[in-house]
Amino acid sequence: MKKYFVLYNPKSGNGTGGKVVEELKGLLTEEKEFIDVTTVKDFNEFFSGLGSEDAVVICGGDGTLNHFANDVSDILPENDILFYATGTGNDFLHDLGKEPGTLVKINEYLSGLPEVTVNGKTCKFINGIGYGIDGYCCEVGDQLREKSDKPINYAGIAIKGLLFHYKRTNAKVTVDGVTKEYKKVWLAPTMNGRFYGGGMMPTPDQDRKNNGTVSTLVMYGSGKLKTLMVFPSIFKGEHVKHTEMCEVRTGREVKVEFDAPTALQIDGETVLNVTEYTVRTKEAK
Repeated sequence: MKKYFVLYNPKSGNGTGGKVVEELKGLLTEEKEFIDVTTVKDFNEFFSGLGSEDAVVICGGDGTLNHFANDVSDILPENDILFYATGTGNDFLHDLGKEPGTLVKINEYLSGLPEVTVNGKTCKFINGIGYGIDGYCCEVGDQLREKSDKPINYAGIAIKGLLFHYKRTNAKVTVDGVTKEYKKVWLAPTMNGRFYGGGMMPTPDQDRKNNGTVSTLVMYGSGKLKTLMVFPSIFKGEHVKHTEMCEVRTGREVKVEFDAPTALQIDGETVLNVTEYTVRTKEAK
């Protein structure tokens, strides 16, 4: 008899992830067991306890999905793995064209993920790597979250950063061995999907079901006021029309080097004091 093992993150969605228990009690009619995903220490052992017909449901945001993907990358079972989004941004779900409140089978999206190496550590990522003012926004958001339970206004942080606080860097970006240098860089993310940061679309043509490539956006050279005017168009992917300040490059191996330390984010998780990162797809190995 089929059983659903529901792995939920109570901290997702600004601490509302635990509500998923009540939501899924009505959505899943078969036998089910709810497990706090943060208490699972050995996924090999966990998977060995599944029956052939059983399914796993991952409940949380993009960060939860990132941690799960890294924990199980080499031990994925043949059982169905479903995702139920309970995060605040839900960029992965958005990229698939799905709405919150639905169960989505994600087995095919968990294998062959690209890897990022930063500050001596390597991990896989689901959506993208944010480097520049997007990493700065995550850094400031983390600081605010430590002081208050109020929702974080990342758009407000970005605007204040653009106008007053964020200091641009120069960058060298190498894609499949071809290096280009950019002055006064605002953004230099590398994407596996199209969306990050709660709906921003830095690389609108990127396809996570591609043949092992990622896309890197460089937004550079423009002044504060022009950047502030263009920046909102990133939510529709229309910023790329401004070719004088935006360039998207696609390849299998990407290295981004800044000339000053800057915060970086990996699927929403902040890494501080970063001067470079390297992304490699499965096709680059």
